[in-house]
Amino acid sequence: MDFRDDAELDASQVEDARGGGGGMPGGMIIGGGAVGVIVTVVALVFGLDLTGGSGSGSHPSGGQGRIGSGTNLSAKCRTGADADQSADCRIVGTVNSVQKYWSGEFADQGRRYSPAKTRLFSDATQTGCGSATSQVGPFYCPADHRVYLDLSFFDDLQRDFGAKGGPFAQAYVVGHEYGHHIQNLLGTMSKVKANAKGATGGSVRLELQADCYAGTWANHAVSTGFLTRLTRDDINEALDAAGAVGDDRIQQRARGRVDPEGFTHGTAAQRQRWFSTGYQTGDPRRCDTFSGSL
Repeated sequence: MDFRDDAELDASQVEDARGGGGGMPGGMIIGGGAVGVIVTVVALVFGLDLTGGSGSGSHPSGGQGRIGSGTNLSAKCRTGADADQSADCRIVGTVNSVQKYWSGEFADQGRRYSPAKTRLFSDATQTGCGSATSQVGPFYCPADHRVYLDLSFFDDLQRDFGAKGGPFAQAYVVGHEYGHHIQNLLGTMSKVKANAKGATGGSVRLELQADCYAGTWANHAVSTGFLTRLTRDDINEALDAAGAVGDDRIQQRARGRVDPEGFTHGTAAQRQRWFSTGYQTGDPRRCDTFSGSL
């Protein structure tokens, strides 16, 4: 995953709230319209339980993700060359690329794309959807149109879930979360009922579609002007990450057995297959996970 050295980064698309314990005003997660979103999109994103039941309770500093707190991203992340040297700037560059792709895709369909910011946080944050901790994993809040990300998650992904990691594994996660933003803009998210679990339930279909959307962006990533190339190794990093957070693998690691009735995100094979569908076709219309079999 190589960025163009002269690509101009727009750091305003990423907010750095690390170390401040802040975030947007909001109370505890409650029922009403937020229930379906919290249960199906936030609470078990990438297999992590909102209460921390299956995630790691500690997030040490250092590692491939965390660079520091209170970083001035606008001063630090100016070009693609910066993105190749810094994990923070790599997130900025990835967000820029993902949103440029979707902006163009929406324009081609006669629609207007509404950008979503990414907020970097550490340990805990307040969001438009309520309170959340790092143990939730990366998530998207439709109430404030933001992706929330504690970069220490990428260390957890390797340590706790056996993923190989790598820059494009991180890019896949970002692409997946912006897939949820697309679902929100298109009204897909609102169609999924709360607690819609199970191997063929709405939650699984929503998550697999987000994987497919991540794949369509990957197909067009170079054409957005931010990346020079993607290699087979890059795509393999994404596929490895997608497989590591399959419901079957997570359940097997956590409980020693697999219960399809408790699925919320799809199996490792399904997640890899739908990312591949998006990547190979580059066509979001091929990401209809709500019709037919999975």
